[in-house]
Amino acid sequence: MRLSRFYMPVMKETPAEAQIVSHRLMLRAGLIRQQAAGIYSWLPLGKRVLAKIEQIVREEQNRAGAVEVLMPTLQSADLWRESGRYEAYGDEMLRITDRHKREMLYGPTNEEMITDIFRSTVKSYRQLPVNLYHIQWKFRDEVRPRFGVMRGREFLMKDAYSFDLDADSARKSYRRMFIAYLRTYARMGLKAVPMRADTGPIGGDLSHEFIVLADTGESQVFCHRDLIEMPVPPADFDYDGDSESVVNERTSLYAATEEMHDAAAFEALPEDKRITARGIEVGHIFYFGTKYSKPMNAKVAGPEGTDVLVEMGSYGIGVSRLAAAIIEASHDENGIIWPESVAPFDLALVNLKPGDAATDEACSKIYRELGAAGRDVLYDDTDERVGAKFAAMDLIGLPWQVIVGPKGLAKGEIEVKNRRTGERESLTVEAAIKRFATRPAF
Repeated sequence: MRLSRFYMPVMKETPAEAQIVSHRLMLRAGLIRQQAAGIYSWLPLGKRVLAKIEQIVREEQNRAGAVEVLMPTLQSADLWRESGRYEAYGDEMLRITDRHKREMLYGPTNEEMITDIFRSTVKSYRQLPVNLYHIQWKFRDEVRPRFGVMRGREFLMKDAYSFDLDADSARKSYRRMFIAYLRTYARMGLKAVPMRADTGPIGGDLSHEFIVLADTGESQVFCHRDLIEMPVPPADFDYDGDSESVVNERTSLYAATEEMHDAAAFEALPEDKRITARGIEVGHIFYFGTKYSKPMNAKVAGPEGTDVLVEMGSYGIGVSRLAAAIIEASHDENGIIWPESVAPFDLALVNLKPGDAATDEACSKIYRELGAAGRDVLYDDTDERVGAKFAAMDLIGLPWQVIVGPKGLAKGEIEVKNRRTGERESLTVEAAIKRFATRPAF
């Protein structure tokens, strides 16, 4: 994509309303624009990041055996009355009446709707297990939306829902999602620690939040140091094999949010193993048994021919929230530093002197050949000052900058800059093309 044809409204000054790093940088780098309190438009750069995050989430859900569907944003109030949550959910639910006076709501979550879909189509235990997920916009009418997309009212979420015949099978489904979450965050360059958590309005008696440690985190968390460096299950992990040992290894070590913190148990850990930090929640998983299947009569014929209430779980990942969390965990004084897996473009190609025949020719060659190799290149072909070009590229945080200028070309060289480390390397045009033509594997 040529920058001269791309919409990227970067800002030099930080808006006064932006209180945390991710909000400031998302506004300045032109990822988002606020439309109302807690409601944002995602501009082209931000939309590309969302798509990358979505795809990683989708791949890991599919790998773990979940199947994608798409449910609407509006739901019937009758379903929520059936489960008993319509009045109990509170003022965070946006309630709507349509032109026919039917009561509707803008979905904050989808347990009721997915249970209705399941009960109308699955009748026998032989059709189990089932795990359905979608990636869809949600709305929760927060009293004080703040911190940009970190705590907005409208947000993009992946929510999955498992259905099993009995508690043992349901816990196995829970473990599959637990492991899928570990892999998902690692692929985004994040170290997410699973922590025992309160189940809240979702319900149930087993729940974990996945927390990214960051100085600007919204809450205090406490965990065992070994959890930070534990290796992530590999891409070829056998989900039908021993998932229990992987989960037990992590859940046997102390990790808790502020709400679930046991000070005595934490203080009993060796001092060098205790970590107290700020954390950002990026995912939440629940096993809640028959909380929804019982009031909504979601049953299947069991092996003995009698009807059995299915055991359920739900599994959420804040896709739009993750964009902000990644920035909170990966930035410097100059701007964002995107991990390669979620960067809006693979690299920036910076032409220091547009109109110069040699630099134009070299840039065109790089842009053409890397594009043919499937790489997403943002080509800065504008007439901006050199300093402004460098500032903008550092601000938007693409992992690599390929810098082409007449002085370097006179020596047969161009410059490659690593955004994360700041290291610079001189290469020939051909060597640079060869370096970036191969897409990294994750």
